[in-house]
Amino acid sequence: MKKRIVVLTMAVLFGLSAVACGSDGGSSSGGSGSSSGTESSGSGGAGTVANKDKPLVWFNRQPSNSSTGELDMAALSFNDDTYYVGFDANQGAELQGTMVKDYIEANIDTIDRNGDGVIGYVLAIGDIGHNDSIARTRGVRKALGTGVEKDGNIDSEPIGTNTDGSASAVQDGSIEVNGKTYTVRELASQEMKNSAGATWDAATAGNAIGTWSSSFGDQIDVVVSNNDGMGMSMFNAWSKDNDVPTFGYDANNDAVAAIGEGYGGTISQHADVQAYLTLRVLRNALDGVDVDTGIGTADEAGNVLSDDVYVYNEEERSYYALNVAVTADNYQDFTDSTKVYEPVSNQLDESSHPSKKVWLDIYNASDNFLSSTYQPLLQNYDDLLNLDVDYIGGDGQTESNITNRLGNPGQYDAFAINMVKTDNAASYTALLSQ
Repeated sequence: MKKRIVVLTMAVLFGLSAVACGSDGGSSSGGSGSSSGTESSGSGGAGTVANKDKPLVWFNRQPSNSSTGELDMAALSFNDDTYYVGFDANQGAELQGTMVKDYIEANIDTIDRNGDGVIGYVLAIGDIGHNDSIARTRGVRKALGTGVEKDGNIDSEPIGTNTDGSASAVQDGSIEVNGKTYTVRELASQEMKNSAGATWDAATAGNAIGTWSSSFGDQIDVVVSNNDGMGMSMFNAWSKDNDVPTFGYDANNDAVAAIGEGYGGTISQHADVQAYLTLRVLRNALDGVDVDTGIGTADEAGNVLSDDVYVYNEEERSYYALNVAVTADNYQDFTDSTKVYEPVSNQLDESSHPSKKVWLDIYNASDNFLSSTYQPLLQNYDDLLNLDVDYIGGDGQTESNITNRLGNPGQYDAFAINMVKTDNAASYTALLSQ
């Protein structure tokens, strides 16, 4: 099998054994291959499976403590067929930071717009309690030398305004090119949270760049965002007209197209692989086969993923897609973000893989990445995998907006859950445990 297993410390192993005793679904041989899906009440099978025993995939938001980042292993091992699907946040974060740094160095002769020797950047932070947002902020600050260590990690807190370089959560970094040293300064950063409480808010980011540019616009040489939704809002509101390179994350269609118009770059988190994995692990559990089928091991239709596009972490029961930098050099290869990944694009035989019903929610129906990239991909894969998926769109603010629409879980064979907040897995598992 082609999985790469991430080795954890003995302390983590011990903690996992306490919360996931008896669960072998994530073993290196591919999982328990439980037969829960063969008797689901939702598919009209011969028997009835309790909701708490049905396959469950958490995706996009990994169950974890938003303050410490500690994984919620009780949620990740809810039953033998529970997994998480996301992407390697740290690898992607480092890639984004490196992409920004490489761009600055390659364009050092023109990037310092006011010639003051300071490369100033502003940073749009998505959600201060979200693991991915935290990682991306840290990745940028690490690459640019502006990070300050706090409790063993780079501080990821927003700083407000820092045009004089006095903020304590960041420091001035430096870049040396052609024998000349330039100061790198985070001029401003804030969490893009609107008045209703929704985070990763594009409109808030557009307003923020308006405020920043009117106050110290000639000092802004680079715009960085935790995602493309906010990045494109700032690009369209100000930086495009002022030829200021803007960097995002997600490789949304509009952002990739904008690279040809001056958008600096973005990161593809292989949403095509993530969406496939989200539904494939459910399909395998429902079929009662090894969880690695069609992932690291080819299925009968020839679907298989190579180990350079994903990593499986057995102890975290998590599949992580790997990231790719999208820049002016390769953006034309990423113009359609909703195209299924060719190596896993083969239709399953419905006689061997009968239709099953899945409940799946998107935490915020207005989220640019999830609504314009991830969900269309899911809708392409659900046909290939013979899954009848009900898609539920949340408001991005409260779990109850989603959980209130999970009133009859008994009619479904499996569940795919995208939480509003990473802390709130129990809101869903409590419903499934009734």
